[in-house]
Amino acid sequence: MAGNDRRGLSAGSVLLAFLAGATAGAVAALLLAPQSGRDSRNQLRSYAQRTEEGIRELAERAGELWDDAVGKGKEFVEEKKTVLTEALDAGREAMRRERDRHTSDTQS
Repeated sequence: MAGNDRRGLSAGSVLLAFLAGATAGAVAALLLAPQSGRDSRNQLRSYAQRTEEGIRELAERAGELWDDAVGKGKEFVEEKKTVLTEALDAGREAMRRERDRHTSDTQS
C-alpha cells in the first residue's frame, strides 16, 4: 500500500507522531529556557501556528487520499457489476437456448 512503510505505519501517523514530539520538545525547551514570559508566549504561539499548519496539511492530504480511495472503490464496484451483469445475461441466454433446443427436440 503506497504511503506505508514495512511496519505498516502510514505517512500520516509518522507525521503526526513527529509533530507531537516536536511540540512536546518545544514546550519543554521553552519552560526550561531563561527568557521572559512574553518571549516564551510568542515562541509557543509560533510553534502552535506551525503545528496547526502541519495538521491542516495532513488533514487535507488525508481527505484527498480518502476521496481517491472512494473513487477507486466505486470504479471497482462498477467494473464487477458490469461483469456480473454480462455473466447473468449470458446465463439467461444459455438457458433460453437450451430450453428452445429441448422444446424442439420434444416436438420432433
